[in-house]
Amino acid sequence: MLTSKFTMYAPLLANRYLTSRIIPFIAVAAVALCVALVIVVVSVMSGFLEMVRSSGKTLTGDVVVSRPITGIPYYEELLKEIEALPEAAAASPIVETFGLLQMPYGTGDGGKQIEMVEVWGIEPSSLDRVADYASKLYWRKPAGEAGDESAEEAIASMALDNPLRDPMFHRESAGMSMKDDRGEDGLVLGIEISPFNQRSRDGSYRTIDPRTGAQSADYFLPNAGEVTLTLVPVSDRGSLGGEKRRKFSVVNEFQSGLYQVDANRILAPLGAVQAMLRLDSAPIVSTTEFGEDGRPKVIGESPRRATTIVVRAEPGVSALALRDAVKKAYEAFWSRLAKDPTRFTKPPLPDGVNIATWEERLADFIGPVEKERELMRTLFSIVYLVCAGLVLAIFWAIVQEKTRDIGILRAIGASRTGVLWIFLRYGLLIGIAGSLLGVLIAWAVVARINDIHGMLGSPAPLWLKVGSWLAVVGALAMAVRGVRRASALHTVLWSFLSIALILISVVLLLHHGFLVWDPSVYYFSRIPSSLDLVTAATTVLGGVIFSVVGASIPAARAADTDPVKSLRYD
Repeated sequence: MLTSKFTMYAPLLANRYLTSRIIPFIAVAAVALCVALVIVVVSVMSGFLEMVRSSGKTLTGDVVVSRPITGIPYYEELLKEIEALPEAAAASPIVETFGLLQMPYGTGDGGKQIEMVEVWGIEPSSLDRVADYASKLYWRKPAGEAGDESAEEAIASMALDNPLRDPMFHRESAGMSMKDDRGEDGLVLGIEISPFNQRSRDGSYRTIDPRTGAQSADYFLPNAGEVTLTLVPVSDRGSLGGEKRRKFSVVNEFQSGLYQVDANRILAPLGAVQAMLRLDSAPIVSTTEFGEDGRPKVIGESPRRATTIVVRAEPGVSALALRDAVKKAYEAFWSRLAKDPTRFTKPPLPDGVNIATWEERLADFIGPVEKERELMRTLFSIVYLVCAGLVLAIFWAIVQEKTRDIGILRAIGASRTGVLWIFLRYGLLIGIAGSLLGVLIAWAVVARINDIHGMLGSPAPLWLKVGSWLAVVGALAMAVRGVRRASALHTVLWSFLSIALILISVVLLLHHGFLVWDPSVYYFSRIPSSLDLVTAATTVLGGVIFSVVGASIPAARAADTDPVKSLRYD
């Protein structure tokens, strides 16, 4: 009977122990800070990984079919077969190579600056269907500008020196057609290639006059004259042909979201790149037959080639499913053309063509970031041990304090298991309360992390500086009061608080703005600000479990308490 009554009072006792002293709240705060720390760090890392993923997929679609250098002949027919697949939404051809770009500005010794670049020959319209090419063009009307009030407000909110306020910088039509004002082929350069494009803290670009540091349309690369692109064709046998040089106008610049791409890649019309690399169509002549004019007889035509085909999946179709479907389509395409005697040029064997998802193609880039996140998650799991140690130390002190209470409970019939369960329940309550509070703190920090970062990047406001010094005066007054009352505890506590507040006040006084994440240095303009729900759930579970583990040893000590000895305890 006594045992059943005791069991009924166990929750009441655990609740009373939790609310009757301040020391349990220290345990709750310790668990909350541990949980919040893990969630904030891993959430930022997870957000950064997602940014890397979305940027890494830029201009590549879901599946990539590639054969470098020599390319894939009859790619137009392959495109049609791929687009006929129920898994595929769109496909676009690309020619990838490397080249030299002679810029329209000098090097200081009378020459012209030469940049080594990655060259992509593209079809803007089809690439837009695959990878939203139009949205990557930087010099265009700001999103939503159509004369409506909300768009006008958006434009008005832009910085006064932002060149996108000037219609002269709106070159989206030229970027989509890849034609200049004369109707000639033009190039679209990565936004970071031009040294005059300077990224500001809000993530936007200015065309900067290097002499004055001010925004200037004179240094807008599409206005700066022609550039010269040099490419070197490579034959099927691996020999180099004569270099091909051609002048182009710069018609726009693009921003992919990945610095390595924007600082090294240029986009050119597909036909122009094919012609320069000798991947365009050309007649095939006989080495044994001659026409009436004595020239070798034309017996066929070498087809145009593309080195890469990017494919976009239909909504709801995974990249892996699309990859498998494209592989089957290519095998059927190769089988049909290989048996066609009228085709003098045969497509490469299926094993000679790489067909992979965008993640497989970028595995060397994405993989290390994923491993860094998991390493961070593993290292910060040590915090759980800290959490368990803090709970153990606090509960050990509580058990010492409650020795007589435990003896009374044992004397009136409480079993060892019952006493053990009181303190385990006590630890469980602290774990749950601390973990939930930690999630709340983490959510508040992650959701407002960019605002917090912005505050760190600005001088401290006057009211905060004045308030901190007033708090110092108040803390010093309380420390003096403790001395007058001969209270060592109050004197020590208020003295430590005074020192801490003085340090904070000095930092605020000297603080003029410090940015850890400067968008003009780091490519992503904002810190990831989405809570990792999976990490939050697992961290809460870990916080609760380790709180109970930390409480179990003091709980076992309490359960072993001898009631006779504890009641005799003075």
